Amino acid sequence: MATRRTLIATTAGLWAASALTGSAFARPRHVGAHAKATAKAAKSGGDDDDADSGPDAQAAGGAPAQTPIGPLDVNAKWAIITDYNTGGVLLSKDADARIPPSSLTKLMTAYLTFAMLHQGRLRLDQGLPVSEKAWRMQGSKMFVPLGEQVPVEQLIQGMVIQSGNDACIVLAEGIAGSEDQFVALMNDEARKMGLSNTNFRNCTGWPDPQHYMSVRDIATLARHIIGDYPEYYHFFSERSFKFNNIDQGNRNVLVDKGLADGLKTGHTEAGGFGLCASSDHGGHRVIVVLNGMPSSKVRVQEGERLMEWAFANFELATVLKAGTVVEEAPVWLGTDKTVGLTVASDLVMTLPTGWRSRLHAHATYDAPVPAPIRRGQPIGQLVLSGDGFAGATVPLVAGNSVERLALPARAMAALGHLVGAS
Repeated sequence: MATRRTLIATTAGLWAASALTGSAFARPRHVGAHAKATAKAAKSGGDDDDADSGPDAQAAGGAPAQTPIGPLDVNAKWAIITDYNTGGVLLSKDADARIPPSSLTKLMTAYLTFAMLHQGRLRLDQGLPVSEKAWRMQGSKMFVPLGEQVPVEQLIQGMVIQSGNDACIVLAEGIAGSEDQFVALMNDEARKMGLSNTNFRNCTGWPDPQHYMSVRDIATLARHIIGDYPEYYHFFSERSFKFNNIDQGNRNVLVDKGLADGLKTGHTEAGGFGLCASSDHGGHRVIVVLNGMPSSKVRVQEGERLMEWAFANFELATVLKAGTVVEEAPVWLGTDKTVGLTVASDLVMTLPTGWRSRLHAHATYDAPVPAPIRRGQPIGQLVLSGDGFAGATVPLVAGNSVERLALPARAMAALGHLVGAS
């Protein structure tokens, strides 16, 4: 009769012996309400990243953000910090609320442009025509000339460095024929990515009550940009470019200060000041998304503070290497008396600094394990928990194969078991 066995392992031995890729932390619960754009926001003049929101701006305040190591005050209404390598959530504040994304919308416009380039359906040196709609577009501009053609590379620079709404329209029309058709592609891609709190109405972030994203969705999109099209990610780290005899600097001050290598800023009256930034420290990359800040100054301060906080308080840890035996499980009617339990691939997690002294492992499986057993066969689970972790469960597999005893030997073993039981 199989019985459930649980091994409780302390960190002292297990971690000394030693990355399954995944989040070390549970997803925060869904936060519902859609923050609708106000009538005033619709008249804000688009997405002017450099402008101050004026006397109508309100400090973020409210409840603190939740982190695996305790609450943290954040001067943003909506915030999330994720680990690029594992997807782990390091900080969350109303991360699933539907909010005006402002120019952070342009990340999806960039993603689709990069996809077309990657597929060979677009070239960096290809010129795209400037329509009257693009030329007349208000808000942030790279000042494309009416009736002329602008190379795709310069349009990308105008979009991600200068946050040019006009550049976005030229790209959208050049790729899909019209902005409306391009927006349909944006929403289709959002569904494929699983962006469940996203709906696009335009390619620029121009205020619209039905145009929204969540900061979690923005972080997911940023992760796709970095991972899917690394050959084009360098555009986000360029500090300036020159077009039409106009020197245009990167509006992301964290990039200009060398604190991030991308991605984008945004601002409307409805959404406040927003930021999506990423940085890599020795192979450990994090993504910070903030929105609803009261000024561009606060945006820089919070972006810098929270980026430093993430790297200071969390590390990318190889918890357990593939092949490391966690437990020797007893075998029933096998040529070996035990089988080693291990993980199928290296277990890499994003964990608080000093995790080794606080992380505990519980290996749970049915014992004895009946032979025959094949290497890699699922046997049980390794449950990880500890102070500062929401917990994680990882499959345990057989580290080696164990053949079944021949019939005479099985009979003798069964008889011995009955005699011992009596």
